[in-house]
Amino acid sequence: MDQTPGSSASPITIARADFGRVSVLFGAKSGKYPDGNQVLIRGSDTRAAFDTPLVSNHIGAEFEATELVVMGHVHEDHMAGLHRIPRAAVHVHEADLPAIRSSEGMFAAYGTGAKDKAALLAMLQRDFFYAPRPDAQGYVDGACWDLGQSRIRAFHLPGHTAGHCVLLVEPEGVAFTGDIDLTGFGPYYGDGSSSLRDFRRSIARLADIPAKVWVTSHHRGVYTDREHFLRDLAAFGAKIDEREQRLLARLKESPKTLEQLVEQRLLYPLGYEGPWVVSAETRTISQHLAELVADGRVVVDGEGVYRLG
Repeated sequence: MDQTPGSSASPITIARADFGRVSVLFGAKSGKYPDGNQVLIRGSDTRAAFDTPLVSNHIGAEFEATELVVMGHVHEDHMAGLHRIPRAAVHVHEADLPAIRSSEGMFAAYGTGAKDKAALLAMLQRDFFYAPRPDAQGYVDGACWDLGQSRIRAFHLPGHTAGHCVLLVEPEGVAFTGDIDLTGFGPYYGDGSSSLRDFRRSIARLADIPAKVWVTSHHRGVYTDREHFLRDLAAFGAKIDEREQRLLARLKESPKTLEQLVEQRLLYPLGYEGPWVVSAETRTISQHLAELVADGRVVVDGEGVYRLG
């Protein structure tokens, strides 16, 4: 997509699906990262949006009429349209609030330990039109917003980030599941604020939310069949156990340090690089190792070498 911050929306055709007062406008490749899927709600009193992915820069007046943005969580790809609606109120779960209010808060949540923060910030500004929102307000689990004839309800389902929430629009029954996105990549819990333990719990809880339609931020898009949704949710969660088994297989080959395991990669293919890759691999593998040590399946010695228990 060719986008310029502050310019008029580009004349492209955007696929959409409508469910009463709720519209889903699909990003490129069904919202595959770096894009995402945009949810808009036309309340009789208030017009609202869930997150603002890259595609929002092409929607035009329908998006720019947004008065309220409820963020399901805070990452660069979910903030890419905020610059277009500077007067809209922005609400974020309180655990993600520092990440949206300043770049330092964002970097702390990433946990990248990036040496060149200026270069990282420049990349975010160039590729995602990143601009912090110090005016953002915090909300908590169970928060509700009455839009007039539609209502939003927040369910705190952390793991991906500390403040990750699923947002349900009632009475339409449309649940925006955010980055519990059911992709083939599987759950991402590689940030400094991420939690493997919480992600496991959130996957289990998601099925209990009383929805009729499920919208993912990325890749999958819209589900209207519950059984299909539950099958893909189970496959998504199974990626966690697959990663655990791969770690155990590597330790069966020979004892290894965390650094050696990171070099072998668990999330990303060998040779794939990025400013976040090493920190994400380190955070992800560390959490799995902590679980395995707690369970007695893996032991670690004083030199930081892990082996099967």
